[in-house]
Amino acid sequence: MKPIRAAMMAALPAIVLAQDRSPVTAPGNPILADGRYYSTDPAPVVNGDTLWILAGRDEAPAGVNDFIMNEWQLLSTQDPASGRWRHHPAIAKPEAVFPWAEPGRAYAGQIVKGPDRRFYLYAPVLQRVSAAQDRFAIGVAVADRITGPWRDAHPAGPIASQLMPVRNDIQNIDPTVLIDGDGRVYMYWGTFGQLRGVELARDMVTLKGRPVSVDKLTGFFEAPWLMKRRGTYYMLYAGNNAGPDSPCTPALYHACIAYGTASSPLGPWTWRGTVLKPVSSTTSHAGAVEFRGQWYLAYHTADAVGGGHFRRSVAIDRMEWDDGVFPAAIRPVTPTRRPVASPAPTRNIAAAAQAHASNEPVPVQYWMKALNDGMVKDAPLPPDLWGSWSPQNPPQQWIEYRWSQPVTLDGSRIQFWADHPAGSTEGVAPPARWRLEYWDGRWKPVRGVSSYGTAPGTWQTLRFPAIATRCLRAVLDASGAGTRHAGLAVQEWEALAPRAAVPKGLAAETVAACG
Repeated sequence: MKPIRAAMMAALPAIVLAQDRSPVTAPGNPILADGRYYSTDPAPVVNGDTLWILAGRDEAPAGVNDFIMNEWQLLSTQDPASGRWRHHPAIAKPEAVFPWAEPGRAYAGQIVKGPDRRFYLYAPVLQRVSAAQDRFAIGVAVADRITGPWRDAHPAGPIASQLMPVRNDIQNIDPTVLIDGDGRVYMYWGTFGQLRGVELARDMVTLKGRPVSVDKLTGFFEAPWLMKRRGTYYMLYAGNNAGPDSPCTPALYHACIAYGTASSPLGPWTWRGTVLKPVSSTTSHAGAVEFRGQWYLAYHTADAVGGGHFRRSVAIDRMEWDDGVFPAAIRPVTPTRRPVASPAPTRNIAAAAQAHASNEPVPVQYWMKALNDGMVKDAPLPPDLWGSWSPQNPPQQWIEYRWSQPVTLDGSRIQFWADHPAGSTEGVAPPARWRLEYWDGRWKPVRGVSSYGTAPGTWQTLRFPAIATRCLRAVLDASGAGTRHAGLAVQEWEALAPRAAVPKGLAAETVAACG
């Protein structure tokens, strides 16, 4: 009796929590927006008259750059356009569902409805005990209701890991599963550029044959999503092939949602294009589903209150098709947002300028547009910065704003970033010194500057007599000596006008250089 009672008690919290469903009114994206719950890695699934979205839960404290994810949750609606949702928190935790799993790392999973009318949750979790170099493995849970309670459908352990079904050296996460029209079942999984696919038996857990490797999806990074429409198989995925000419991502840490097609569920695959450009979070993870005749793309962003790269929130938008080509193309999705208040008047007019730097094209781990995007983070990632680090750093760099028309300025604020102390000859360090220049037929020093602080992680504020110019430049002398110098990085740089005004956006036309 004791083992039965223990199992019942273990299931009880899941039953109780699954009944805790809260109504949510979402007049736009993200669905959960007030910062009380963050939601990530959406996996939509339709059951009857309801659209459900399985999501992980980000729980990282502000300023902590780590995926702290302890449980899965659900969102549900009968009409996405209505903005009426229900939130079902804590439907499952790794250690409560899989006896062989340790707590935490409840990464991206997917729920599908099996041929036996039961629900199957494919979830990546960490094995508590494993001889593998990477302990991530894919488990399968089963439930009679989509909200649970969930129990391990494969008591023998995971169905995929570095040790099974065949040995591999990839991280075994991000499973996606499709039940085809003929009842056959297919699963893909993988990350860090490694994608595997395999057929599953009708029992939903037994792998048939050897997994195939996929290497024809341009820029594949992670987050595969397998689906089918009108006889064609589609694979959405988070893509990253960073560079100035990339069709997908401008910076190394960014990801877009790209896609490919195949005429067979196991390929071969052909890259087709981009569905969703990079969003406000560095990671991107999406799933698509047809509901009541309309296709929807679910994805996540950092747009909720207090959101960030490790505090993401699920969004959803309509997804349209171009049936004038074969195979039908997915039209690019334009993300939508909740209504926001009009921007407050500000002296900062940097957002109306085009940013440039002496080290263009900027190294792909950094992002030029971060310089004047109006965002400052407590613990920024590289694409939140303009940076110059390279194996051979020069003694000086500059950053520059160009406006389409002359502007009047009497101040500036800048926030440096560093991972090494002042004076270092390696890494990224604060500048040894710096100065402002403005264009007036030639580059001239800005006179009467109040001070030039160099401490990182805080605003360095400058005041000076008003100047009129079309270009402003910050010239930065790197820390170091001789032939060895540190790199430089700036998280945000503001250009201040004498009077506050409603901010204007960047001019559409290319702004001519000064000098």
